[in-house]
Amino acid sequence: MADVAAFFDLDRTLIDVNSGMLYVRHEYRAGRLGRLKLAQSMMYMFLYHMAFIDMEKVYGQAVSFYKGESAELLDERTRSWFDAEVKQRIQPGAQVALDEHRARGEPCVLLTSSSNYVSQVALETWQLDAWIANSFPTDAEGKLLGTFEAPLCYGPGKVTRAEAWAAERGIDLDNSWFYTDSYTDVPMLERVQNPRIVNPDPRLRRLARKRGWPILDWSQAPERS
Repeated sequence: MADVAAFFDLDRTLIDVNSGMLYVRHEYRAGRLGRLKLAQSMMYMFLYHMAFIDMEKVYGQAVSFYKGESAELLDERTRSWFDAEVKQRIQPGAQVALDEHRARGEPCVLLTSSSNYVSQVALETWQLDAWIANSFPTDAEGKLLGTFEAPLCYGPGKVTRAEAWAAERGIDLDNSWFYTDSYTDVPMLERVQNPRIVNPDPRLRRLARKRGWPILDWSQAPERS
């Protein structure tokens, strides 16, 4: 039988906060984001958490803001921000789950709507095996084009991307694991044999109870199996 993998969402799953909210506040403090853009971004984050948003439209608008930005500079800024504000936010239960899957020889894969920049530094920080996330094309000079690579790694797009990743590596996606807090991830939760619900949003909690999916509290470290 093919190997299985453990897929992890980032925001409010591996970490106890929405990293997007942290980032827009960071950009505001750095003077790269005005008050209106900050308020708009915070509203979008709330709607995203409640799963009431046209994510492709909003993501496209957000990415266009960085058109012409140096990808190298954005990577450097992301690493500095992540080191200062994100790496310490990993949830106790997340660390236990990562350790358990590693002990069984199962790859630990970040599956997130966040950027490739955030995902790469997360991989390095927590010694993950791979990431599947949103990436942004650049021109010949390494400047962002202000677009994202389709399909968007969100909702059904996560399934499409995970299927492609698994097929290339001989991973049995059917019997794999997926950990998330978000109702927007229902397509991926339904795709794997082992859905795991972590400190969920209200809609996902209701659905998880109806489906009988395990609901985990990662704010405290569980007993190791």
